[in-house]
Amino acid sequence: MQVIPVQIPKEIETNDNLAELIANHTDLQDGDILVIAQKIISKQEGRIIELSTITPSLLAQGISSEYKKNPCIVELILSESKKIIRMQKGIIIVETKSGFICANAGIDESNVKNGFVTLLPTNSDHSAEKISKQILKISGKEITVLISDTFGRPLRMGQTNCAIGVFGINPILDYEGTCDSFGNILRVTAIAIADEICSAAELVMKKTTKSPVAIIRDYEFKKEISSIKPLIRPEEEDLFR
Repeated sequence: MQVIPVQIPKEIETNDNLAELIANHTDLQDGDILVIAQKIISKQEGRIIELSTITPSLLAQGISSEYKKNPCIVELILSESKKIIRMQKGIIIVETKSGFICANAGIDESNVKNGFVTLLPTNSDHSAEKISKQILKISGKEITVLISDTFGRPLRMGQTNCAIGVFGINPILDYEGTCDSFGNILRVTAIAIADEICSAAELVMKKTTKSPVAIIRDYEFKKEISSIKPLIRPEEEDLFR
């Protein structure tokens, strides 16, 4: 399996043709998996906000005062969330409108101009599907697309890249009912391959090398229509909420 970084030298702006930019900067092959950083999807889709345009509510002002956060960012966190899960040590963990459990609703001040932030895409599955179909039209290549973002983990230090949008692959490889090397039947082994692919891609994408895209090549998988939903654990099965 190969993990190949794709450099995009220009700063992505709203309504840029991402599929064309990617196709112009690499030679794609049928069966490739494209991992695309959420940040450039958000920029291309106009999910970038100037903080000076936000008027914080009284609730946002109260939270920002207690947790030493910009009240405009807190207001955006509240507007992008279904509910707050935890607020502790200056960190606000929420459930986003898309169902992700993450810090600050995925709102990010990095790699944007001062005074601006990016929000998560409104529908990352749709974003992935759109780029895959545009690349097919441009290059004739059938490409699977994953949208990735960096999330923390409740029981481990450090962050890792995870999938937040999926097109063309089942994000979970379920071994239930198969046998291990000793003939034992596997019952609860379901591997989050979309997250593992995104983590592998981050090793070459990094954060400062202008490589917001990576190609995963020669990974064997069954191409199928799916979404991010199988990766989102239902609240009734969540032992930590």
